[in-house]
Formats: sequence, C-alpha cells, structure tokens
Amino acid sequence: MMRHLMRAYPTLLRIGFAEMVAYRAEFLIWVLTTNMPLVMMGLWTAVAADGPVGRFGQREFVAYYLAILVIRILTSSWMVWELTMDIRQGALAARLLRPLHPLIVYSAEHLAAVPMRMLVISPVAIVLFVVAGPQLAIGDPVRLAILLASCAGAWALLFFTQVLIGSLALFIDSALSVFDIWLGIHSLLSGYLVPLELLPPWVSAVAHRLPFHYCLGLPVEILIGLVDTPSALRGLGLQWLYVGGFFVASNLLWRAGMRRFVAFGA
Repeated sequence: MMRHLMRAYPTLLRIGFAEMVAYRAEFLIWVLTTNMPLVMMGLWTAVAADGPVGRFGQREFVAYYLAILVIRILTSSWMVWELTMDIRQGALAARLLRPLHPLIVYSAEHLAAVPMRMLVISPVAIVLFVVAGPQLAIGDPVRLAILLASCAGAWALLFFTQVLIGSLALFIDSALSVFDIWLGIHSLLSGYLVPLELLPPWVSAVAHRLPFHYCLGLPVEILIGLVDTPSALRGLGLQWLYVGGFFVASNLLWRAGMRRFVAFGA
C-alpha cells in the first residue's frame, strides 16, 4: 500500500497543479479578496503614528501583517467547502471507488497549489524582506528549519481541522455553519486580526493554549523574529501535538461518517 502510494502521489500532485493552472482565474480572485491583513495594517500603523503600541511601531506592524498575508495564503485550505460540496452532490461516492483513500487525493490536490501560491505571493514576500530584513528567520538555518516545520504544521492542522468539520456534513446539514463559527474564533485567537500580545493578558494566555494560534500566529511570529528559538521549538512541539490530535479525530469521524454514508447508499 505504501509503495503504491509513493508511486501515485507525484502523479496526483501533477494533476492537482494542472487543475490549479486551469482554474488560475478563480485562484487569483481568491488571493485578491484576502485583503483583511492589509486593512488591519492600515489601521494599526495609523494608531502607531503617535507612538509604539507595546513593542510594535509602524514598521513592526507592516512586517507583521505582511507576514500574516504570506503565511495565510501559503497554508490555508478550502477543504471544508470541497468536502461538503462533494458529500451533498454525491461526488464523494465516485471518489470512494478509486484505489486511493479520498483524503490522500484531497491532500495532493491542495498541496499542488502551493507553488502557484508562492509565485503569486512573491511580491509581498519581497516587500516583507525589505521591511523586516535581518529579523526574518531565513537568515538563520536553525530558525529557517523551524519556520518550514511550523508552516507544514499549520497547513496540516488547517487541513485536518477542515476534514473534521467537513465530515460533519455526513451527519448534519449545517457543517458550514459550524465552520463559520470556527472561522470567527480563529480570526481573533490566531493573531489574524490583532497580534496576540496586544490582547488582554488572560485572552492572550488562553489563545496560546488553543489550536487557532498554531494555524497561523506561530509561523508568523517565527518568521519575523517575535519569539526566540527555545520558545519557537516549544510552540512547534505543541503545534504538532495538535496536528496528531486533529488527525486522529478527523479520521475517527470520517470512518463513522463513511459507515453511515454506505449504510444509506448516499
């Protein structure tokens, strides 16, 4: 099975990349609508014009929100929408007839989009390099390795979270409503809208113990040097514990949903 998977996965990646190129217009529209970090950057740099907010001056806010934009586009996933649509339209049944597990095929389709995302986001990354310069993790091999591992962890955590929520569509009609609730909490507690250290201390302390921060805030903080190496390693360990937990939970719910899906002949 593993040997078959290793042979098939590169082909799945090539197919996924070809589909992404074919639907590049939709992809570009999605990127262009991901503008909330730029809005927040404008608001906070205006606030910081009268003086730093904590350790964030205008330059630090620009670096932070550009990093948010880069990491979010590189690691985000549309799995929950694709899975719920396939369940509702019956396309999942066709996927189940293929020799590979549907979640493996989904993962290849999503990973294949990463090169296109890197290309599109490269101008923002260049501006970030100019603004943040020596603070960026790319100048230190150890920090760079931690950053890459944290980006992979953020992608995996988002993917399995959305598999978990999307699998609810096998039981209920409002799985996307559940995701909307998750997305609202994520926007605040991941650092997407506001750096966590600027929130009230008790909110920041709670946020650092929940999975939302490890979907986005952790790799951003590592990228622009807001955390030292020991703290980054501790955060990385907790992030991958969450990845393991959500992997197990999503697979358990998926299997339970599949038993129901097959039993009802959906």
